[in-house]
Amino acid sequence: MFSHLDLNLIVLIILLACGIFSHNSTITIAAAVLIIFRITPLQEFFPYIQQYGLHLGILILTIGVLTPIASGAIAGETILQSFLHWKSLLAIAVGVLVAWLGARGVSLMSHQPNVVAGLLIGTVAGVALLRGVPVGPLIAAGFLSLLIGQR
Repeated sequence: MFSHLDLNLIVLIILLACGIFSHNSTITIAAAVLIIFRITPLQEFFPYIQQYGLHLGILILTIGVLTPIASGAIAGETILQSFLHWKSLLAIAVGVLVAWLGARGVSLMSHQPNVVAGLLIGTVAGVALLRGVPVGPLIAAGFLSLLIGQR
């Protein structure tokens, strides 16, 4: 009876509903795009999205973060002064820690793919229910690698 159900499509529809219900455009758009890919011939591009999507997303995020420097909204003098203030030095240290955790997360996700579904569900729940930002799976995997003693 249930052999004809596409559970992955149902999950995407639930995520779409969560995005709409929580007014989270990131989840709504992502789920809608993936539903369109899933139900059309565009699904042949899933391997490329899986292979390059994360890197493309990180690239776009990095461009967004660096844009205030490139546009001059953050002056060069301000960047240099950041090395003189304890809060800025702490921000640099936290940035290094998060980048290190992200690298551990990539390693964990590639060596233990059984945790990926849980990390993704947790991240999507955080985005949909707590108005979070979906940059968490790699960092979450990095924290998880510390908790379970894996690299």
